[in-house]
Amino acid sequence: MTAELRGQIERITYTNEENGYTIARVRVAGERDLITAVGNLPAAVPGEVIQMTGEWTHHPRYGKQFRFHRYRTLAPAGVAGIERYLGSGLIKGIGPVMARRIVKTFGEETLEVIDRRVEELSRVEGIGDKRIDMIRRAWEDQKEIREVMIFLQAHGVSSAYATRIFKQYGRDSISVVKENPYRLATDVFGIGFVTADRIAEKLGFARESPVRLEAGVLYVLGRMADEGHVYYPYEPLVAKCREILDVPDENVARAFGGIALEGRIVMEDLNEALDTFRENHKAVYLAPYHHAECSAASRLGALLRARPSIRPVDADKALAWVQDRLSITLAERQADAIRCALESKAMVITGGPGTGKTTIINALLHIVSELGVRIQLAAPTGRAAKRMTEAAGMEAKTIHRLLEFSMQKGGFQRNDRFPLECDLLVVDEASMIDTLLMHHLLKALPPTATLVLVGDVNQLPSVGAGNVLRDVIQSRVLPVVTLDQIFRQARESRIVVNAHRILRGTLPPLKSDRPEEDFHFVPQEDPDQVVRIIQELVRERIPARFRLDPVDDIQVLTPMHRGTVGAENLNRVLQEALNPEGDSVTRGNRCFRVGDKVMQIRNDYEREVYNGDIGRVREVDLETRELLVAFDGRPVPYDFSDLDELVPAYAVSVHKSQGSEYPAVVIPLLTQHYVLLQRNLIYTAITRGKTLVVIVGTAKAFGIAVKNDRTEKRHSRLARRLQAGFETAQGGARRNAG
Repeated sequence: MTAELRGQIERITYTNEENGYTIARVRVAGERDLITAVGNLPAAVPGEVIQMTGEWTHHPRYGKQFRFHRYRTLAPAGVAGIERYLGSGLIKGIGPVMARRIVKTFGEETLEVIDRRVEELSRVEGIGDKRIDMIRRAWEDQKEIREVMIFLQAHGVSSAYATRIFKQYGRDSISVVKENPYRLATDVFGIGFVTADRIAEKLGFARESPVRLEAGVLYVLGRMADEGHVYYPYEPLVAKCREILDVPDENVARAFGGIALEGRIVMEDLNEALDTFRENHKAVYLAPYHHAECSAASRLGALLRARPSIRPVDADKALAWVQDRLSITLAERQADAIRCALESKAMVITGGPGTGKTTIINALLHIVSELGVRIQLAAPTGRAAKRMTEAAGMEAKTIHRLLEFSMQKGGFQRNDRFPLECDLLVVDEASMIDTLLMHHLLKALPPTATLVLVGDVNQLPSVGAGNVLRDVIQSRVLPVVTLDQIFRQARESRIVVNAHRILRGTLPPLKSDRPEEDFHFVPQEDPDQVVRIIQELVRERIPARFRLDPVDDIQVLTPMHRGTVGAENLNRVLQEALNPEGDSVTRGNRCFRVGDKVMQIRNDYEREVYNGDIGRVREVDLETRELLVAFDGRPVPYDFSDLDELVPAYAVSVHKSQGSEYPAVVIPLLTQHYVLLQRNLIYTAITRGKTLVVIVGTAKAFGIAVKNDRTEKRHSRLARRLQAGFETAQGGARRNAG
């Protein structure tokens, strides 16, 4: 039987930010105890008064509940309600202490003062002009956000997205969504096509409308890029689009034609690689990826053809000099690599751990420094750049910093009009460079410069689209020196030796009789027991035996995000074990607490924090609604509405660990990871450990991973473009010679 209830929210027991489902404890006149109200209640705040329409129900476990299906919010009632409302953290600049002071000053007029006479807040101790301005803006925003939330909720969108949408479009939020809800899928982080499509349907957009079909195609191509593909073949792409759009193939084909005419996608014929013609054998690119791939290939070709700015030297004399200077003896392959770098315009040095890549870089830098050469060192991530700086004894920068990325000025400031001032650029961890970043790097490199790419081609490819290092090596356009000799000192490390065994497809010996060794395997097949063992290893056993900090020095790497031994569950368990108390804020199913280790999961150019960067939570400020995270000692503020950019990082996926090194890594490995059990994944995980690697799981799962050297193909034409450009250049040279 339908009933109406009016009451004041006392506390929020549970909120699911994905769908707005909320369980609230509400004080209702005439009821002796607080009642439990359940339903969709976006951005509910203690102290608010709500008018609810619904039915009384009986939950088998929790008893009597009021399940509402419609509600409206009213102003908080009474001084206590207003204080609770303001002190909930709803308004930036007002926390519990400040709420108490404001309400003490203005009583029941408090909300009217904030809404209409906000300057009067200066009468309250601790509130100056700056805070008044913050409160004014936050109050106005809150009213706007509430309107957006109510509108979106009516169209099936969760409250979790309302703040993000408002942040993107501001006061235009509702008009933008009404005009073209599909913009949300590309403009707003976390909102995909399915959510945008659901809104569009409620707004009356037809299933066959061109705007829907074109948005669907762009969404699928974007998803393929997220999976690492620079392009996707036409026919499989049509099938994926048909599946998500639920329309006939001819409708999808029309959408392809429309966005191709607009220049948003590029379609290329692939038949030149076949003996026989195949209809619809085409590559479909998002336009920026097509431009980046073509540009990277042509600029690399131009780099190879240009005259070098480094003057020629006698390589044999230089090698003899540097070995004497550094008191080292270079192996034959190491000498070949240095000789090649001195004689070539661009080259690749690839090899696994312990094969002497760092020695080569140091020797090369000593030689060219004597020539007065301008040198730049770079790596894709902050941690890799820091490690390169320490090893080389001169500053290495992230590629973004090297290219002077600026959010204010719009993009990379270093380019072909304002190139890098260098004669030699050495880039480490080159396996992490994706197609877009390679395009920008080559665009900023002077044609007269020499480029040395250093990386381990056997690691997982870049998180972004493409497989640049592998494509460059497979093109055979650049000279490549492959290092496979493990040096004496490295041979003493079981981590290094076992990593090379894995590369050869050989399962390492799993038993170890010496506790002090750096590689251990702990057999266990029960997932719950694996979690218990990992918790024990991280919290007690490894810190006690190896004197390592459980948070800063030990990293759990897992193949999966979900499941018992996935990153999400392991993070919950490890947070409870290592950092159970302290100021915190909860967003969805994630809790962020002072002292937590966290990871950034998308490139944030404004904050200069990038996908995979790890930091520590230093402060949770409920008054300013900000979380302060230190990345390599640099404090970075996050508004509570931006916390979807962070995840706990006690455990991270192997993919996210690329470019990083940790004193100790712990890796769960079970057959439930079957789809992900690949040689390059386990190899990448093991080579992240500097002084200790512990694998917890089954020998069977380890064996499957080591034997499986099939890697998922990434669709890219960079290797072919490089070959075609090289063949064209050779043909031109022969014609000129003739």
